Amino acid sequence: TSSASIEMFRSVGVLNSTELLARNEVKWEVYTKKVQIESRVLGDLSINHIIPVATRYQSSLLDNLYKMKMVFDEELAADLSKEDASLIEKIATHISAIKRGVNAMVEARKVANRIESAREKAIAYHDTVVPYLSDIRYHVDKLELVVDNEIWPLPQYTELLFIN
Repeated sequence: TSSASIEMFRSVGVLNSTELLARNEVKWEVYTKKVQIESRVLGDLSINHIIPVATRYQSSLLDNLYKMKMVFDEELAADLSKEDASLIEKIATHISAIKRGVNAMVEARKVANRIESAREKAIAYHDTVVPYLSDIRYHVDKLELVVDNEIWPLPQYTELLFIN
């Protein structure tokens, strides 16, 4: 939208300045809508599908940990259960990070949505919403590696890569 670009498009009869500015406005709006949709879907999947399954698996590990303490003496139970205890902590850490990330992403979207200018809104989405996508995804991917395959609600990377 520089004056040189506007003049070049006008001089060759491709677009006048109004048309060029309108196309540019639409470009910003399309970008914003794509990020809005992607962030909403990620938030929904994380909160309504991933976290409940991870929590259910974590609960089964906690139940196993408790039962080990009931069956074995304290020292042996602690030794036999240390891997489960570590896994429970990992799951809790990732769940917590996902919840914080989704909440912060929603707040960043609310702030960006108050911006009137399509260009400034797109920039706000890029700078404040998009970074949460990869952060949340990182923690979901880590949970995918530890949660039991039988209860994982989505296709896993290995299934997508090696499906017949």
